[in-house]
Amino acid sequence: MALCCRGGTRRTMNEAAHYETAPADRIPFSLKLVYGLGAFVNNLLAGAIGGMIIVLNLGLGMNPALVGLLGALPRLTDAITDPLMGYISDHTRSRWGRRRPYIFVGAIAVAIIYAILWQLPEGKSDSFYFWYFLSGSLIFYLAYTMFATPWVALGYELTPDYHERTRLMGVQNFIGQLAYVVAPWFLWIMQNEAWFDDMAQGAAGLAIVIAIFVACIGILPAIFLRERFKEAAPAADDDGGVLIGEPKEVASGFVYSMVDFFRGFGLALKFKPFVKLCIATFLVFNGFMLIASFQFYVIIYYVFGGDTEMGSKYAGYAGSLGAVSTFLVIIFITWLGTKIGKRRAFFVAIGVSMVGYALKWVCYNPEVPWLVLLPAPLMAFGLGGLFTLMPAMICDVVDADEINTYQRREGMFGSIFWWVVKLGMAAALAASGFLLNATGFDVNLEGNQTERAIYLMRLCDAFIPAAASAVAIWIIASYSITEEKAYEVRMQLEARRGTV
Repeated sequence: MALCCRGGTRRTMNEAAHYETAPADRIPFSLKLVYGLGAFVNNLLAGAIGGMIIVLNLGLGMNPALVGLLGALPRLTDAITDPLMGYISDHTRSRWGRRRPYIFVGAIAVAIIYAILWQLPEGKSDSFYFWYFLSGSLIFYLAYTMFATPWVALGYELTPDYHERTRLMGVQNFIGQLAYVVAPWFLWIMQNEAWFDDMAQGAAGLAIVIAIFVACIGILPAIFLRERFKEAAPAADDDGGVLIGEPKEVASGFVYSMVDFFRGFGLALKFKPFVKLCIATFLVFNGFMLIASFQFYVIIYYVFGGDTEMGSKYAGYAGSLGAVSTFLVIIFITWLGTKIGKRRAFFVAIGVSMVGYALKWVCYNPEVPWLVLLPAPLMAFGLGGLFTLMPAMICDVVDADEINTYQRREGMFGSIFWWVVKLGMAAALAASGFLLNATGFDVNLEGNQTERAIYLMRLCDAFIPAAASAVAIWIIASYSITEEKAYEVRMQLEARRGTV
């Protein structure tokens, strides 16, 4: 017996519930593209500052250790600024909404600051470059957070539909990935002698081009997208009732805001479905990041016996194939998620990537070098599926949280989630060098690495990300917000708001 529900039908108890998206819940594809352009800007800025910072070493002669610090220190501020910006955005009340003013101003501010950051005078000391770039980077990341955090939060509220959220995040992930196709060319552009006299001038000119693009494109989500919740929902008291008539001077006071911020931060970290998403993402993403460089070492020193030229060529082939495959994976996982649900689609995506990782043990074979290409499309299911499904699942978490807190906290959840991703990435990149040393690898031995070092590098490369992904699947197996549960929560919220 089928029961009629808003937005679709629910099947018999022996089958998984599946709902069709109502026309009113659809986001026009043009607006999905507009939201996706925000992802492109977001990833472009991250890729640009990370890829261009090498100019400080190669173009201006700065000590590599100082360059490494400049890449890491400003990101530590994200631990504070991201959640604070999320809280501010969640609690903003304006005629333009909670998110759009910050996206508009943030896109322009981060573009201007980025352009100024790279106008580096030549002939200065390491100390000058260090403090100039560190102070400029801190300001840059503040503006970056002003843009990125509300943009992420805006996506979580654009549609109330379980499946349309998956489609939206699929489009934004697809568009966002295009930035990683462009970013690897920045070094070539900066040192192109036909355009610039030296690399420092190349960085200055490229930064201006990037800034103009960011300012023009980054404001589009603020202009064309509309928020479903222009004002923050009223908070609930400890008994679950809505606080009506709270004194305005208390509610807007600094002390109250700080207490409320830390209380909200703690509540988010206690919400089990959200914590499971964060842990699973940490495991899948950073299991990959921890050994990201190992693939190159294994291909060069094991498959090609230390031949750097041939090893780099085949590593490039595998990397390009993986990048192209990621776009196809995003399309497939987006479609699959709307058919079998996000949690099951996660099992498929991460399961396939585990097969790809494990195949490295067999396919990275000195006797058949072309086999290094085979695992690449399968491994693409990992990150391609992860960053399509996880943002869509956080949309459902925000709804479930509202049931308990009476608040719309897209900004808080989004900022904590991406802070966990960035923190984990920094830790993984730092640990990867120590892990490589632990295998016994010695660059001075070139193609004469010990058998033990080669064996341990291969073992880490194939099975660390596979093991981390297996634990992530186990964690998400108990994730409680199924498709049916998400629609039940939606019905309760709409009944509470009187919008059914």
